[in-house]
Amino acid sequence: MNFAARIKFRHLQCFMEIARQGHLSRAAEALGVTQPAASKTLRELEETLGASLFDRSGRRMRLTPEGETFLRHAGASLAALRRGVDSLRGGGGRPRRIRAGVLPTAAGRVMPRAALNFARRAPDVLLSIHAGPNALLLERLRAGELDLMIGRLPEPDRMAGLTFQHLYDESIRAVVRAGHPLLGRPPEFARIAAYPMILPTPDSIIRADVERFLLANGLHSEGARLETVSLAAGRGLLRGSDAIWFISEGVVADELASGELAALPFEIGETAGAVGVTMRADHKPDAPLSDLVAALREAAMGLPGAPPPAPPCAAPRQAAAR
Repeated sequence: MNFAARIKFRHLQCFMEIARQGHLSRAAEALGVTQPAASKTLRELEETLGASLFDRSGRRMRLTPEGETFLRHAGASLAALRRGVDSLRGGGGRPRRIRAGVLPTAAGRVMPRAALNFARRAPDVLLSIHAGPNALLLERLRAGELDLMIGRLPEPDRMAGLTFQHLYDESIRAVVRAGHPLLGRPPEFARIAAYPMILPTPDSIIRADVERFLLANGLHSEGARLETVSLAAGRGLLRGSDAIWFISEGVVADELASGELAALPFEIGETAGAVGVTMRADHKPDAPLSDLVAALREAAMGLPGAPPPAPPCAAPRQAAAR
């Protein structure tokens, strides 16, 4: 019997949404179906595969090893289907679309410059930029809803079936408003405790580094009452208070350069984190996607840890003759 023929699009869609949400009820709501209907669809898929795809023992539905394996293939299948649909639409006069997920660390630093350069290089391609937290963008990437993701290197256990291309390195900073009482004074960790702390959200990659830094210096993250990786929210909070915001340098690069915000002289994390492009391992980039990656590399030139520019190639004879 051909088991693959029994698996329908609705089975894959339901499975991917449950894997993303971690809850059957939330997945059903996102899919616009009832919870019993979503449960029945998942049960049909598991019966067809002869394997349990989720561990249902905890509060969240977590993928089993079999579920992790199937996730990679299901995501590749949906991605291939979406590329096929896009190809047919492109043939009907619609522009080729690239969907890029961008984490806050790269949203204001390299992405704008890269996007503008790419628009000049490929005027017939529509670049759709989606911001969001790391976990959400990774799941959308696996599901084929995104073609690539730009941001910090995900944790090793999240990289199954994915590839990473390094662009540059980035540090975590303790950021305050201009004129903050701690500026211009010798750095003493005990003084931090006297001021409100703004931490990265729990789903951000840098959260663990910030917590280790605080614990190593006798501070506790439980004392924080605010969490954000949003530039608009963090900047507004700092303007109106003496709070200290622990955030990736790229998120506040322009504000640090203008003097609106300032970084306290603390080294957070043992090494700078790698920022780059994450893609599915099964997705071979076409020319437009390769052009976007090249534009990102150009935008990252000069940043810490960025590779040196490639030596210039000899100009074609036709170009030289003009």
